[in-house]
Amino acid sequence: MTKRKVQLVVISDVHLGTYGCHAKELNNYLKSIDPEILVLNGDIIDIWQFSKYYWPDSHMKVVQRIFKMLSNDTRVYYLTGNHDEMIRKFGEFKIGNLEIDNKLKLELDGKTAWIFHGDIFDITMKHSKWLAKLGAVGYDSLILLNRFVNFISVSFGRGKISLSKKIKNSVKGAIKFISDFEQSATEIAIDKGFDFVVCGHIHQPDIRVFSNKKGSILYLNSGDWVENLTSLEYNYGTWKLFSYQNDFVDTEESMDEKEKLTIPTIANLYEHIIRHTSNG
Repeated sequence: MTKRKVQLVVISDVHLGTYGCHAKELNNYLKSIDPEILVLNGDIIDIWQFSKYYWPDSHMKVVQRIFKMLSNDTRVYYLTGNHDEMIRKFGEFKIGNLEIDNKLKLELDGKTAWIFHGDIFDITMKHSKWLAKLGAVGYDSLILLNRFVNFISVSFGRGKISLSKKIKNSVKGAIKFISDFEQSATEIAIDKGFDFVVCGHIHQPDIRVFSNKKGSILYLNSGDWVENLTSLEYNYGTWKLFSYQNDFVDTEESMDEKEKLTIPTIANLYEHIIRHTSNG
């Protein structure tokens, strides 16, 4: 299968380990691209809701796919979010082509991108984490209900609907939260002199210019792999919001034998580290 060359790919809010995660679609997408840089911008593994009773093969394949990309010289940045905040204690950790941190500055063709998950702007996270976790469980349950509703809806020829999107769009508080989030992120980024600010967290894919009296900035949000199935792609001066439903073309139903993945072991990882440190 011919892979698309991409300079930079940003994905966030995958929520591996939950019923709502579209891991199969994400793996299809990842195996179709060959990025120089892959940024995992928070909430990739949902540690809040992680259970040993639910970790399907499709979720493991996403992890395996990322390991394979590392071994193929893709530089991978794992930026932590609120659902995988336990990884924050490994901040500023670097091993081979993998770096773990809380935020990232990237120089892109003479311009600077500021990339972070965005939960720092969530007042619920700051003051009522238990409420946020309760909301996460409710959201996962809503996604399960949504799948059942869509099964019935499609059976009657009416197409799919998103219950969570309808709820968000009808609740003034949710709309205000998204607006406040975007405004906070862009105002701080303008103050710091960045050209791009790239976030996740709110599951709302977007590319838009924000301006105030101090200047303007391009705001980007990578969306999620629960409802929207989107990513951000950057190629030599141009940003694109990739949509799996609209943009993905499956050029090959099954992987070649050489494309089949094996679970990385500690020995594999050690060998990978030694090879890259000796080369560098």
